[in-house]
Amino acid sequence: MAYTNNISRLSRLTAIHLKLQSNVYVSVAQLSKEFNVSKRTVYRDLLALEQANVPIVAAEGKGYTLMDGYKIPPVMFTETEANALIFAQKMMAKTKDESLINEFNNAIDKVKAVLRSEEKSKADFLANRTFIGKNWQNKKTSKFLSIIQRGLTNFKVLKITYKKETDVEPIPRNIEPFAIYHSFSEDWIVVAWCRLRNEFRNFRIDRIKTIISLPENFTPHKMTMEEYGEIQRKKYVDGNGLYDKNE
Repeated sequence: MAYTNNISRLSRLTAIHLKLQSNVYVSVAQLSKEFNVSKRTVYRDLLALEQANVPIVAAEGKGYTLMDGYKIPPVMFTETEANALIFAQKMMAKTKDESLINEFNNAIDKVKAVLRSEEKSKADFLANRTFIGKNWQNKKTSKFLSIIQRGLTNFKVLKITYKKETDVEPIPRNIEPFAIYHSFSEDWIVVAWCRLRNEFRNFRIDRIKTIISLPENFTPHKMTMEEYGEIQRKKYVDGNGLYDKNE
């Protein structure tokens, strides 16, 4: 029984280690709930990791994280985890944004680099036998999703030229990206504060003709995505809920 308990604790310590690296901050209450152990046990686990020279940093009111710059050795993926990533790659390929597809493929290459040869062979076999439908023409209708993602997470003002179907020429405008979603029509949409219109607007990324990330930072908007969705539902409600009111 003691041997089994030691294995169980080792698995939990490894999982906590990964959780600390993959999150900005994790509270003891979160870890206690996730691993179904007492808070006292979590504190003991954190102490054990510190004694193993894992640089854990505590922040009052936030929780625990790892010292900035600290990296754990490459993660080994199980066969089922690798298979899940292969499926994600296939689904990503139909999103129609070239930049996102390229970045994800680069990440998958790094994942495959740490797979054992047998697992890599199986992953390649699965990739060749997996097909995702709908986007039959395989069109890549946009290529700016990656820069928009960086603008959103770093609170950077983006300067774009945007052309609606009714516009003769693309119109320049500065936007503050707030959220990104994939519409029912398989278009990528960036929800942003438009400084030209002085309100939140939905911009179809395939209609953005040029984009530049400006050095200017904007103040993060306090509104949550749920609150924004509720505002949209009240203004533009149809049978499907949130209506795609695009610029």
